Amino acid sequence: MLTACAPSPEPVAPVQRDPTTERRYGETVAELVAMNREANEFFRKGKSDEAAALIEKGEPLSSRLLSVPQPTLAATEAASDLDQLYGQMLLSNKNYGWVRLLFQKNVARWKHWMPQTPETASRLKQAESAIAECDRRISE
Repeated sequence: MLTACAPSPEPVAPVQRDPTTERRYGETVAELVAMNREANEFFRKGKSDEAAALIEKGEPLSSRLLSVPQPTLAATEAASDLDQLYGQMLLSNKNYGWVRLLFQKNVARWKHWMPQTPETASRLKQAESAIAECDRRISE
């Protein structure tokens, strides 16, 4: 009878799983890296339509990778590479507003990445240079 008056036990907190440790997350990173590589090759060869198709196909993968609470560096790099390539394509088509938006995403991404490394600092500098190039072309 006395136990019926005791406070109820504390609820057990659900175990937080880290989606970045799941096999599918790593496979998606690898898939996006491969798409980026292939799209970049198409773009360098002047095959913009093929590159654009791969970039479009990579957008949902990028969104999925970045939707987790703390994306991995590899996932963030792959998403950044996709945005960088898409920005370069748009820059070549003089779509400066969209270009600037993509490059600003990369600036924000790398400015706030912790811990900063020489690679992330280099990516930040690349994104800032891309914005400067966009601004230069806008003023022409």
